[in-house]
Amino acid sequence: MYKPRMFVAIGLTLALAACNQEEETKQAEEPTEQTTDTEQSNGEEQADRSTLATNEFFEPFNGNIDHVHGIGYVANQNVAFFASHDGLKAYENGNWLKTRKENNDYMGFNATDDGFYSSGHPGSESKLPNPIGIMKSVDNGQSLKSLGFEGEVDFHLMAVGYTNHVIFAMSPHKNSVMKAETFYISEDDGESWKEVAAKGLKGQLIGLAVHPSNKNVLAAAGEDGIYLSTDQGESFELLTSAKQGTSVYFSEDSLLYGVYDGEPTFISRALDDGGEEEISLPDLKEDAVMYAAVNPQNEHELTFVSFNGDIYQTKDHAATWDRLAESGSIK
Repeated sequence: MYKPRMFVAIGLTLALAACNQEEETKQAEEPTEQTTDTEQSNGEEQADRSTLATNEFFEPFNGNIDHVHGIGYVANQNVAFFASHDGLKAYENGNWLKTRKENNDYMGFNATDDGFYSSGHPGSESKLPNPIGIMKSVDNGQSLKSLGFEGEVDFHLMAVGYTNHVIFAMSPHKNSVMKAETFYISEDDGESWKEVAAKGLKGQLIGLAVHPSNKNVLAAAGEDGIYLSTDQGESFELLTSAKQGTSVYFSEDSLLYGVYDGEPTFISRALDDGGEEEISLPDLKEDAVMYAAVNPQNEHELTFVSFNGDIYQTKDHAATWDRLAESGSIK
């Protein structure tokens, strides 16, 4: 993973370096069990429940959230989920919850309208292979279906469209399907992969995004700035200058992105005409937006995680912010 210059300068490299440290220390586990149709059906019923607090798979949480590697509103449940190195956490109605089992080290985490996709490493009690390749869940992580690359790849750079489920990914090394450091697209849950040229996409990258419904629109954040593609990754346009990209996220109508040039900035860019609006941030000292997500059921609700491990949420389009966690310690 790339370590942008500003993060080196202000001492935020731990958030990024932790990924490599965790990968080196994880040990291989037993092969994954295949998810049955019955399990998936039960999972869909659980994901449709109106509250996670009534779901036996969840329990109250009051610890620290360490090494968040993605956030999102899983399966339109009106709840913000956080993928950490020891499983999923959720913030619902002012309460924090965590999963009881399958507390895996989730990386490349992406929420979708029916569940989530993720890569990473197995937890201490999991029977998943190490690394886990690409997994999909439709029951909040209670069961995981393999989409390939088990025991081969931990995808740090991976994005999935919220409703179209298009996967955009880059493997850090050669595997059974992909060349090293080359970008690929899958439109069929990993059954097939298409290599894309990614012309114009340069430098070390930290994040990718796929538009929720338009499979041709992609974005990337990296040390040289924010990139946008409208031809499914064949070519990218650099949208920013003299700023380091820190995060990218698509709503239906806009690209939300974070940049840093001595101070953090968060921008909403209209996809139809390129018009930009700066989103007011809380006071971030030597910090920046690392992951962000908008609630699909409420466009005024936005949640983000910073490089320092602070978590903020607004429900009034950034007029006010609630801090949900400070340096990983929940409020």
